[in-house]
Amino acid sequence: MLSPGANPSMTQQAAGRRAAYLYLSLTTAIWGSLYVVTRIALETIPPVTLLFLRYAVASVSLYVMARAGRKSLRIERADRGAFLFIGAVGYFIAVAANILGTKYAGASAASLINATNPIFITLFAVLLAGEKFTAGKAIATVASLAGTYVILGGAGSPGTALGVAFSLVSVLIWAFVSVYVRGIMRRYDPLAVTALAVFIATVCSLPAAAVELALVPHGDLFSVTNLLCVLYLGSLATALPNFLWNKGLSLIEASTCSLFYPIQPLVAAAMGALLLGERLDLGFAVGAALIVGGIVYAVLAERRRAAA
Repeated sequence: MLSPGANPSMTQQAAGRRAAYLYLSLTTAIWGSLYVVTRIALETIPPVTLLFLRYAVASVSLYVMARAGRKSLRIERADRGAFLFIGAVGYFIAVAANILGTKYAGASAASLINATNPIFITLFAVLLAGEKFTAGKAIATVASLAGTYVILGGAGSPGTALGVAFSLVSVLIWAFVSVYVRGIMRRYDPLAVTALAVFIATVCSLPAAAVELALVPHGDLFSVTNLLCVLYLGSLATALPNFLWNKGLSLIEASTCSLFYPIQPLVAAAMGALLLGERLDLGFAVGAALIVGGIVYAVLAERRRAAA
């Protein structure tokens, strides 16, 4: 029941923001688990091949979700180029560049560069979508980046220039696509956008995976461990969070969505300690406090701004 004098549209917007915060928290937490599970699978599966297998499973999962939800996967002829761009450039090239960045620069350096996503998403959102860059977003971004840096221990070594370049390309492309896709979701359901984009990325990654398998030595692709990893990466760590990310983008500004990104290294470090025996120190607690504090501050600031 609405309180006396409450505006129904304002109440709906507030409910939408709360739902978006939940979607984004789940998304970035699940993405954090990618690092640990991917490390296990990469011991015997080449990186681009793993990307193809992950997307193939995700495509099937998203198709089932779309059919179950009775979501149309039809797109207008005028929008086909936009979907091709999102799938081929955003979901294939950006993610493949991220994998190559991790390979050549090292996981820590690549993760630290990936943590700059909020800066570039906010920049593109302000320049291309006219979003406001508020003091709350600025403070939250600085606090989250500082927390990420502390958790990752300064990224260890800087890695190779090639690896850093791949990681930066990945961040720039993903940031641009995250802002660009908001316009598409004014006309299409987030689940349909995600399903079609992932399917296009699957098709793009197939020939690259075939070439890689022919040239790169590898182990048993379909061992029990690898099958479990691929099923998890494809369904729970790709299909679900990518849908939730796009759902969040459809509800609130891209620059606000980006503030949840630093949850990734927080979860990755915690899972590394739990599953791989990695050690957590005082830096983890300090970094976690900065990240969570930055996100909470941003959420409260956005609520005050919306109320005003």
